[in-house]
Amino acid sequence: MPKAMTLNVRVTGRLGDFVAANVAEDGVYENVSEYVRDLIRRDMERAEGDAFHRLKAELQMAFSLADDSFQPLDAETVIARGRARAAR
Repeated sequence: MPKAMTLNVRVTGRLGDFVAANVAEDGVYENVSEYVRDLIRRDMERAEGDAFHRLKAELQMAFSLADDSFQPLDAETVIARGRARAAR
């Protein structure tokens, strides 16, 4: 299980007012920690959705190409390309 992390964040002005409006008696969240966890989860979902849409666009482009534009690759080449992209 991942180690718990404690974050200290200071918000003032409009940001503080917005957080306060979403937390407590009238807000949707019981406390600021619950609110922040929900924001992080939503951001993770957005990032995963963005990655999915990039992959989908690449696949659609690839599948629209003529079959003779493809060249065979062995597994080692594919793995090496994946590692090179991950290192960027």
